[in-house]
Amino acid sequence: MTATRPTPPAPATLALRRVLASQAMLTAGTLLVVMALFTALFPGKFATLYNLQTLMVDYSGIVLLGVGLTFIMTSARFDLSVGAVLVFSCVLGTKAMGALGGADGGWGAVLIGLIVCLGTGLLAGLVNGFLIVKARVPSIIVTLGTLSVAQGAAYVLTGGVDLYAVPKVMLDHIGQGKVLGLPVPIVVAALAVAVGSFVLSQTRFGQYTCATGSNAEAARRAGINIDRVAITLYLISGAGAGLAGFMSLARYGSTTLAAHQNDNLTALLGVVLGGTSLFGGTGTVVGTAVGVFIPGVLSNGLVMMQVLPYWQYIIVGIVLIAVVYIDLVKRRGRTEGG
Repeated sequence: MTATRPTPPAPATLALRRVLASQAMLTAGTLLVVMALFTALFPGKFATLYNLQTLMVDYSGIVLLGVGLTFIMTSARFDLSVGAVLVFSCVLGTKAMGALGGADGGWGAVLIGLIVCLGTGLLAGLVNGFLIVKARVPSIIVTLGTLSVAQGAAYVLTGGVDLYAVPKVMLDHIGQGKVLGLPVPIVVAALAVAVGSFVLSQTRFGQYTCATGSNAEAARRAGINIDRVAITLYLISGAGAGLAGFMSLARYGSTTLAAHQNDNLTALLGVVLGGTSLFGGTGTVVGTAVGVFIPGVLSNGLVMMQVLPYWQYIIVGIVLIAVVYIDLVKRRGRTEGG
């Protein structure tokens, strides 16, 4: 009697299983569990529209940093400078708008501020990419140096004092404005995630980015211009930092020099939690957007628990080490299994 072979699952079923087993889904589940916990602890404070909307607005800038970092880390590189570039772009953007009227400036001043912020980020990305590609200096060293230079330059130009020359129209219509009932910072972050996700997963450049991170030498032999891809990636990361700087100005109305010291770490944690491998080859922008809000929700909940916010740094550091270790174990398992 011939044994009956089991019917293989349909392609749609296999795809659904892969999605449910993905790191992004695990991250989303973790976020929901943490939110459910704080909702149970503080039913009248945490799960309110005002609190959740404020949380999303506050972390929208981290999402912008995370989008660029996702591209960088998918290519098996690093960018530790994004937080400092954000601050430096704030300083130059504020000075430019201050020269055009400051608080009384119009939309022309706002446009110049946006151009200066984005230009600052793009210039930083170009410097990073050029040194990494042409000088062959490891990305972690180059961007660590850029971090120090950008941060130092921001303090030199301001004397360590925050600048407030931000047009009121920018605060009212961008920082506090709404589009279809949603705050503008949330809309900007959502658009960045949508565009970034499409580019990384659906375009040839996204395929080149993944190929570079998986095996740079094989990608080079396949005809991919590795150097051009790397410089473009750092331009994307720099642009994300510049845009985040502009949105920070619109949100807070000042350069907030001391408020972005941990943005690098928070964005990096969000990228890794979202399913992007530190070793390159795989990345998901949507996963990053979800992962960024885990430390955000933790911080928000700790404040409600009246726990010193400094504990957040300890928790974030422990979680980052744990996630990297798990990623390393998975990579070893795939290598040995292969």
